Amino acid sequence: MQEFIVDVNAQNIQQLVEASMQRPVVLNFHSTQVPECQGVSDALTAQAQQRVGQFVLANVNCDTEMELAQYFRIQALPTVLILSQGQPVDGFAGPQPAEMIAQVLEKHLPAAWQVKLQEAAPLLQSKAFDQALPLLREALAEEANGETRLALAEALLGLKKAEEAETLLAQVGLADQDSRYQSLMAQLELLKDSADTPEIRSLQDRLAAEPDNQALVVELAVQLHQAGRNEEALEGLLALLRQRMDAADGEARKTFLDIVKALGPTDPVAARFRRQFYGLLY
Repeated sequence: MQEFIVDVNAQNIQQLVEASMQRPVVLNFHSTQVPECQGVSDALTAQAQQRVGQFVLANVNCDTEMELAQYFRIQALPTVLILSQGQPVDGFAGPQPAEMIAQVLEKHLPAAWQVKLQEAAPLLQSKAFDQALPLLREALAEEANGETRLALAEALLGLKKAEEAETLLAQVGLADQDSRYQSLMAQLELLKDSADTPEIRSLQDRLAAEPDNQALVVELAVQLHQAGRNEEALEGLLALLRQRMDAADGEARKTFLDIVKALGPTDPVAARFRRQFYGLLY
């Protein structure tokens, strides 16, 4: 049984009605004694597989679940009902072409980016920011709007990725600068303040006095990375590598690659600096 394709019975119908508060539930009333049901079932299954997570396909076999058919006052087969927020909002009776079925569903299904936001919401609430991050990156890639930017910024701030969060928050329009936005901006300022450590300021002062000290650049980069200021760290190291790939006895290159690896393959800052590094090699 697939996650979003279920068989309905008296034991799970209430659970499915409650599930429709989160995403639409499509009740497919069918019977093996009515050949026309097969085409509708096939079309709905194809939509469920194509739109994974956007709705729950709940199949009701009226040969064995006659009481459910009576409860929902089903008078013809096949019949399809769409539940949303616990109530039937649409549906049709009788065989229909796959194109029409897709159009009926389209009116009530959330977009893929909305599904990803829904999946990420409990992760954000439980502060599982690392688990929410890939979902929110996908949501933003599909639809860059206030909702996706704010949700991703929240995860980034939770992971102390201040630079990327700041870039995202700067892209939030006035219409979306609500109380959540103001709270995230306050978190950003606190994170930036905490990232400006005495160790970093001391190294910056020393480097200003000794601009050719490559070991200091590497040491500063390590401190910046630990404070979540990865873009600054990588920029300083890349400047050294542009001069010599074996700068600081190879420590600049090693530290650069260690930071990029630590950020992960989906981090946009890491991806940008990885491309620049490869450009130096080739």
